[in-house]
Amino acid sequence: MAVRFPLQALALAISTSFLLTACSDENKTAQPDAPEQAATAPSESAEKPTTDSTVSPEAVVSHYADLAHATFEDALITAKALDAATDALIENPTAENLAAAKQAWLAARVPYQQSEVFRFGNAVIDDWEGQLNAWPLDEGLIDYVKAEGYQHALGNDGANANIIANTELNIGGETMDLSTLTPDLLASLNEVGGSEANVATGYHAIEFLLWGQDMHGFAAGAGERPASDYAKGDDCTNGHCDRRAAYLDAVTDLLVTDLQWMVGQWSADTEGNYRAEFVAIEPQVAYQKMLFGMGSLSLGELAGERMKVALEANSYEDEHDCFSDNTHNSHYYNGKGIQNVYTGTYLRVDGTELTGASLSDLVANNDAQLDQKLTAELDSTMAALGEMKTRAEASENPVKFDMMIAPDNAEGAKVINDAIAALVEQTGSIEKVAAIVGVDSLQPDDAGHSF
Repeated sequence: MAVRFPLQALALAISTSFLLTACSDENKTAQPDAPEQAATAPSESAEKPTTDSTVSPEAVVSHYADLAHATFEDALITAKALDAATDALIENPTAENLAAAKQAWLAARVPYQQSEVFRFGNAVIDDWEGQLNAWPLDEGLIDYVKAEGYQHALGNDGANANIIANTELNIGGETMDLSTLTPDLLASLNEVGGSEANVATGYHAIEFLLWGQDMHGFAAGAGERPASDYAKGDDCTNGHCDRRAAYLDAVTDLLVTDLQWMVGQWSADTEGNYRAEFVAIEPQVAYQKMLFGMGSLSLGELAGERMKVALEANSYEDEHDCFSDNTHNSHYYNGKGIQNVYTGTYLRVDGTELTGASLSDLVANNDAQLDQKLTAELDSTMAALGEMKTRAEASENPVKFDMMIAPDNAEGAKVINDAIAALVEQTGSIEKVAAIVGVDSLQPDDAGHSF
């Protein structure tokens, strides 16, 4: 299970501070769809741009902040498109509008997953991130579930609370009023009763509201929620369609607000924000944050929590995007984010490429062989993750991540193990890079895993 942080007061703090600083548009506006190819891009090697051999430390640090800002800005753009698509679904709950909302969710995952490389070295992100991406979750907290095949955390009193069906919630002797589903209320229900599996907000809560439970186990197929779960009157299926719609509206609004706050933290135009603090620190301290984020996402989080755990336990409950069967893309774009930071490149959702001074430039000036080695290893990792992606998206007989981790799927296990091995290998070179750029001790987080 991924590490999570206390979330109950976070939404209110974010929404309040953002209104005082960076938020200039409270209205929902439809944004251009993210490029369709972004969710299905083939594995490609990132070419390092030609740069001045005298690249300055300040330029590397500043460009890292530019990368973070652009990535979170794209996450916000696609979250606004998701918000608009879910609003359209709520207004007119057709199969076509549900499919469009699902596609908007898939597109929104592309930039967000690339942003996770900024998490581990920057507490301002890591302390905030759980409200947007916490998993696994006990979906019975949110809505109806079929008891057969539903696995939840042992001892979790909220595992079958069904917020949508109830206007009161009693956990641990405390009764909460759920009559009006607002963003702040939903945020307050994260980790309710002290269980990390009680996740009420973020991408995966939205995913569940769009797809529903995946009842297929290790077989082909994702969640199959009908659009009529949002219908009005007698057309409503599974009851409480009005509250389900209110929940979806509130949770997508919260996602946009949270991302607006984080974009403001990395903006070059906002005084006193986290970016201003980051670019003012000593370069070696900044490098430590950059490399620790790369190494920790590579090793403990992606290789360990998101792949090794699920494979060794043969547990589709530990699949990252378990309702939509989009896990291969989540893993792929996590890997891409690591590569982005080292090479100083990022392909934006509008098709433009951001380039600039990078860690790769610094290393090449001091140890060209190590730079070439890590660059090649990053390419190899993307090829391994790309193989996972290719198999999952094959036009005939696709094999999704939850099928790969089945107990009898040796071929699928090899695909995952190859990706894990590539991530472990690149982490070793990331540690060597740390020494080259003057970071005394990196020790990326292995999340307690042995490789």
